[in-house]
Amino acid sequence: GHQFRNGREFAAWLGLTPINRSSGGKERLGRISKMGDRYVRRLLVAGMTARLRHMKDNPDRADPWAIALLDRKPPRLATVAMANKTARIA
Repeated sequence: GHQFRNGREFAAWLGLTPINRSSGGKERLGRISKMGDRYVRRLLVAGMTARLRHMKDNPDRADPWAIALLDRKPPRLATVAMANKTARIA
């Protein structure tokens, strides 16, 4: 944990942040980079997939942020976004 200045650096090292292909003031974010530790990234994504299924079974106990995310984005993209958030918190 001491090798990263903040949670975003850790999430980027895991490969959970989108590739930045911006130029000229226009922001373009691509796919996730998939760099870094493959095993930890898989564990986080698998854990968030399980959490997503748990949220569908018990919507009253779900996080409002995650519910709003699922309304806007496809389920697989939402699981990666939740894994990114979890990595930043960790």
